[in-house]
Amino acid sequence: MNFITDLENSLRSNSNRETAIPMENYMKNNFDFLGIKTDERRTIFKANYEKYKSEIKADFRNIACELFNKNEREFHQCAIDLLVKEFKKNYVLEDIKLIENLIITNSWWDSVDVVAKYLLGGYLQQFPNETYPVIERFSNSNTMWLNRSAIIFQLSYKDKTNFELLKSECEKHRESNEFFIQKAIGWALRDYSRFNPIGVTNFVNATNLKPLSKREALRNIK
Repeated sequence: MNFITDLENSLRSNSNRETAIPMENYMKNNFDFLGIKTDERRTIFKANYEKYKSEIKADFRNIACELFNKNEREFHQCAIDLLVKEFKKNYVLEDIKLIENLIITNSWWDSVDVVAKYLLGGYLQQFPNETYPVIERFSNSNTMWLNRSAIIFQLSYKDKTNFELLKSECEKHRESNEFFIQKAIGWALRDYSRFNPIGVTNFVNATNLKPLSKREALRNIK
């Protein structure tokens, strides 16, 4: 594929090992990096996207999967940026398989959080009848990143958040010792507290949340 070839050449030609080392350290050395900062990466991506727009639109799912299977983290980030740009309200029902695969592959908070908020959240807004079966399956999974996604997928919903579902997920995972689950509970509640501070406060006070979750949930409530 010309887009992938040119994008890879552009990214690799701008790699910087000195920048890559602190990036890798920040991500606990879970991934290799080319050392390209976000703004530069997005500039390179945009230039190549404009050049191959027709090719991308015809096959963006497979293109994203191929990028996500490459080694360096910048390719994974480009894959997610591509899907966020192309999906919008153009999901098909089967896209949940792709979304789930992105969550459980090359998993870390930087990829999972974007996929959960923008891709999973967008998908379930387009197919609301899928919300309960998908979230129940993710929530019951032995994969922590699917559990986290089930908690935070409504971050983009604002005042349309299903608070009952959010509370149910928080209660279900409130005893988890996983840092990323405790943090997700607090983050999701804090985000929704902008629209319903009294409801969030009452829920937190009535629920035996972990200290981290409680602290994060109430942080912006006066």
